[in-house]
Amino acid sequence: MKKTILCIALLMPVLFFAQSTDHQKKVLMVVSSYGKDMGAVRPGYEFDEFSQAYLVFKNNNLIVDVASPKGGKVEPDNYNKEKLYNQQLLEDQKALDVLNNTKSTASINANDYDAIYIVGGKGAMFDLPFDPSLQDIILNLFNRENTVIASVCHGPAVFANVKNNDEYIIEGIALTGFTNKEEELFGKKWVKEFPFSLETRLKSRGAKFEQTDFMLSKVVVSNNFVTGQNPFSTAKSAEAVVTSLGLEPVEREFYNDERSAYLIQDLLDNSKTLAWAEDELAKNKTNYDIPLVAAYGYYKILASTENKEELMKGIALVELTSPYFFNENLQFLLAKTYASLDENKKAMHIVKELISKELLVEKAEELLEKLNSKIED
Repeated sequence: MKKTILCIALLMPVLFFAQSTDHQKKVLMVVSSYGKDMGAVRPGYEFDEFSQAYLVFKNNNLIVDVASPKGGKVEPDNYNKEKLYNQQLLEDQKALDVLNNTKSTASINANDYDAIYIVGGKGAMFDLPFDPSLQDIILNLFNRENTVIASVCHGPAVFANVKNNDEYIIEGIALTGFTNKEEELFGKKWVKEFPFSLETRLKSRGAKFEQTDFMLSKVVVSNNFVTGQNPFSTAKSAEAVVTSLGLEPVEREFYNDERSAYLIQDLLDNSKTLAWAEDELAKNKTNYDIPLVAAYGYYKILASTENKEELMKGIALVELTSPYFFNENLQFLLAKTYASLDENKKAMHIVKELISKELLVEKAEELLEKLNSKIED
């Protein structure tokens, strides 16, 4: 009996040490308090980004708290409730309760957390960079070892004003965030009201800003910083946080929109061929968000009018989806683009189809007349 007690006594320090060094990791997610009326009055946080990151952290056994500058209930921008990750979050009552009663950043003890993850959304531009309590939390993690400072999309705006003594903490740090090009294409409603341009400001603070093509996945890990460029970078940036905390992320199925973004990325950087993509969609189209691929082609065309090689990539994406998705405005843009490239027969085929379907007839007939004139000349 005495030997048993002695063995337990000797083991106690070892057991205590094992528990203290192998504690369950804890992450603080931060969202904007600025939103009102689902983004109609004031932009809020991005629900898609919150749900994807929250699910990654939850499924990897991290303890998650959620904070905002004001605390209490927070308003997201309008979002699609049919997306799988949003469905899963909306079925998680604990997560919904947390969003209805977020902790105020002023009430947070930063020493309680191993990581912070700043969720994006346009609201993040208006309040997060100017919250002194949030700056203190970030600075605390910056000055501690084995911590992770992470953000996605507009979330890196919070770094714009955080200093360690006289230096900005992101000086010399490689990071990413929502780019000037993405603002130009997708930020028209609120961008004129932003207090600063995110990409430009981060560069001015000494950050080494990295980016990929608009709305494609890009995650940058630099020192203890993890950043994602846009909403399609969310899940991978959250998994990079898990990895940076010394854990192995659990395997998961890609979401359809996420998988679609990777397909686009593979085509644009020539990792995969167009023939492969055609075969992939023919076999597995239910695994992809076809309208998303088509919409990307639309914006790629708009963004590439002075670069024929990039323009052709946009055309290829639209044509790739044409057997599965038809939109008259998209088809008319395709016809105009072909006309601008003197691909008149292809342009005429599209406008004649629009006229036969009684879609955009006036515009189609006007373009057809111009095409006929070019051919006659």
